[in-house]
Amino acid sequence: MTETNIEGPLYAPRKKVYPQAVHGRFRRIKWALLAITLSIYYFTPFLRWNRGPGLPDQAVLIDLPARRFYFFFIELWPQEVYYFTGLLIIAALVLFLMNALAGRVWCGYLCPQTVWTDLFYAVERLIEGDRRDRITKDKHGLTVRRVGELALKHFIWLMIAWWTGGAWVLYFADAPTLVKELVTFQAPMVAYVWIGILTFTTYTLAGFMREQVCIYMCPWPRIQAALTDEWALNVTYKYDRGEPRMSVKKAEVVRAHGETAGDCIDCHQCVNVCPTGVDIRQGLQLGCVQCGLCIDACNTVMQQVGRPPDLIAYDTDINIQRRLAGKPSVYRPIRARTLLYSGLIVLVGAVMVYALATRGSLDINVLHERNPLFVTLSNGGVRNDYTVRLLNKRPTGRVMQVSVSGVPGARLQAVGVDPDAKDRLDVEVGQDQTRELRLSVMVPSEQVPGKSMNITFEVKDPQTGEMATAVDHFVPPTSN
Repeated sequence: MTETNIEGPLYAPRKKVYPQAVHGRFRRIKWALLAITLSIYYFTPFLRWNRGPGLPDQAVLIDLPARRFYFFFIELWPQEVYYFTGLLIIAALVLFLMNALAGRVWCGYLCPQTVWTDLFYAVERLIEGDRRDRITKDKHGLTVRRVGELALKHFIWLMIAWWTGGAWVLYFADAPTLVKELVTFQAPMVAYVWIGILTFTTYTLAGFMREQVCIYMCPWPRIQAALTDEWALNVTYKYDRGEPRMSVKKAEVVRAHGETAGDCIDCHQCVNVCPTGVDIRQGLQLGCVQCGLCIDACNTVMQQVGRPPDLIAYDTDINIQRRLAGKPSVYRPIRARTLLYSGLIVLVGAVMVYALATRGSLDINVLHERNPLFVTLSNGGVRNDYTVRLLNKRPTGRVMQVSVSGVPGARLQAVGVDPDAKDRLDVEVGQDQTRELRLSVMVPSEQVPGKSMNITFEVKDPQTGEMATAVDHFVPPTSN
């Protein structure tokens, strides 16, 4: 038996990353998206939307006690959870489409981890200085000034994390009221618990774990690698014009002798600005979030040394090989998979819009009683019992007519509700409410079916003519 000796640790400790500040087109895009996304997250709970008397006026509200979700003019009930399924499908397809077009562009610009980490980095630079300052201060250890800087930085981080958790709970209750209750310590304990949880997670993930989340915790880098293809644009070092690397002076001498010199001067600025510490010149890597900051850094250097921009750019390996072969670059954003994703997004979106536009303001749900399935009456007739739930989605109360069809001779009966001449039940349902009834369907002995039959329950608003139906089964004794 052969004994194998493994030398060295099995775990590589984290090397702290000190991203350097950078200016350029992609950095401006990231700042703009950071401002937009955080503004939406923090201030949306305070937007108002008038829905009429007796209804909440918060534009976006997840009302758990009333079991409602409000989004401006849209009101969703628990029975309409399929709309959330549609939204999740669209979100997944949009993510796939973004990956097919530009790799992990979601990670670099819109992922919550990236957005909050960017904000925490901005606070860190503001207080402690840029990359060199932070490295120097960490090497020199603690001083009174350093302790003060660290205390201020972590205090601001905690305030950002606290407001992040606070903003989240505001989506579940009236925001101004809950803010007042939180400040006066009269809010429900569950609100403080969730604020504490989200404060801790935001502070930990954005302040300390940072790139570790992207590299080790997040499953998307592994998933997107299986979904991408050779035509997806990725942040790419163009080694066809960057190699061989050498200093500016040496490159001038080499070019003067008619030899080839790469544009890369090995300044490491692309590495210094990377929030995950990746050297993009080594090719596409798991740690690269496609944020484009290395492009800005490299373009700044190229401008200073008088070389063309975009030595690092969104590109493909195919184009590098084409340029090496003397062929022009080719880009194919429109191809089979992008058309497929786009078509599915449009299709699912259209189905959801149509369903929202044509949905009714009343509904009925029926559940057959299981124990017993049927009751044989003294006169030979058969009775089946059902639990029926009527939904009134209007902000005003109304009377609904409930009737059944599909089984000859069937008659309805409900406790506290008398049928009319046509064996219909007039049931009053309050505004924006549901009402549950226990209904009995009775069939006389001479009309009892020989086998289980479909029975249709119909609810109708006689004022508007709007109606809804639900189908269940009428079970006779002979069905056993």
